Amino acid sequence: MNLWNETKSIPISRQMVWEAYQKVRSNKGSAGVDAIDMQEFDADRRRHLYKLWNRMASGSYFPPPVKEVEISKKDGSIRKLGIPTISDRVGQMVVKMFVEPRLEAVFSPNSFGYRPKRNAHQALSKVRENCWKQNWVIDLDIKGFFDNIDHNKLMLAVEKHVPENWVKLYIKRWLEAPVITISGKRIQKQGKGTPQGGVISPLLANLFLHYAFDKWLERTDKNVVFTRYADDVILHCNTKAHAEKVLNLVHQRMASVGLELHPQKTKIVYCRDYRRKEKYPTIKFDFLGYSFQPRTAFSKKKRKLFLGYDCAISIGSRKRIADKLEELGVNKLTFKSIVGVAQYLNPIIRGWVRYYGKFKMYELTKVFRLLSKRLVWWARKRYKRYKTSISKGYQWLAEVRKQYPTLFYHWNFNQINCIA
Repeated sequence: MNLWNETKSIPISRQMVWEAYQKVRSNKGSAGVDAIDMQEFDADRRRHLYKLWNRMASGSYFPPPVKEVEISKKDGSIRKLGIPTISDRVGQMVVKMFVEPRLEAVFSPNSFGYRPKRNAHQALSKVRENCWKQNWVIDLDIKGFFDNIDHNKLMLAVEKHVPENWVKLYIKRWLEAPVITISGKRIQKQGKGTPQGGVISPLLANLFLHYAFDKWLERTDKNVVFTRYADDVILHCNTKAHAEKVLNLVHQRMASVGLELHPQKTKIVYCRDYRRKEKYPTIKFDFLGYSFQPRTAFSKKKRKLFLGYDCAISIGSRKRIADKLEELGVNKLTFKSIVGVAQYLNPIIRGWVRYYGKFKMYELTKVFRLLSKRLVWWARKRYKRYKTSISKGYQWLAEVRKQYPTLFYHWNFNQINCIA
């Protein structure tokens, strides 16, 4: 790589490309329209990276089309993602790493999605705190956000912070890159939309909403507290009238920037607890896989139960975990011992516990009872002596846990009673 000549018209160095490649490689991900996966790319990375650097540094790089893939959303609908090629992901990462620090300096502290050193748990903590302080919530859902970002408005925001013409050139080319659909049809963008799945798309989406929503709301009503994670937004108000007024203003604002609130999914919610006793039909909302609703809590100070307002894993998230257990076919695993089963499942279980166990971990009990049931099925299939007796199967699992209390990741936590 030290043979690369860096006398080019655009100041993209080989070091910038190399660092971008290392980040893309650590993120993994699938192949794009060229069908080159990470293993194949790595095998000839010098040639791929040189070609990318040579073209980007001379201004002659044009991104290939993105590959459309479909994933199921939690409401049963389909979300379409656009997967760039690995080379194009590296190119996007070069530009992202170049402009992100200056955008981070201006972004709102209330924005948490797809930002360095910020995460979903921080957003959830902020929403919890705000729900305890204010009585009413507006749960916003922007309909088809990534598909409807207006290119002209986005480029105005880019120009405000990015004087470099070469950066604007490539951002514009990525926005206009065609999509190859699942059926093989080539679709050209018509002035709006940025594909979910692109490396630079989340940064551009945050920049768009920084001006379309965050800054606007701060100017419009300083009494509204909000938390935003990409296009998922929760607003907090003290009265129902205030919430209705703000929601009406948000509807108007979204229309003015070419966006629309989902009429069924956007709602006003009352945070009912022992202090708040108004009658209102909607007292629950979901955010980042958690449900916020009235929940029984224990006061250590007063040593008694009370009705609080808090979050725990949502029903939809529990269902997705149950579906994943079904997909994994735990009872059909062919490992010779339960140790092999544990080693296979623990990385997945660890992810569930670390994300959904952050708040009200005991709500994961129902999930792990289902796992226990499947482990018993596995034992009954594996060992003849348990084939005809469910109770003996559960006794066997209890004995395994007694002998090896850390065998499964979730057995390390007292709050999760995994044996029914």
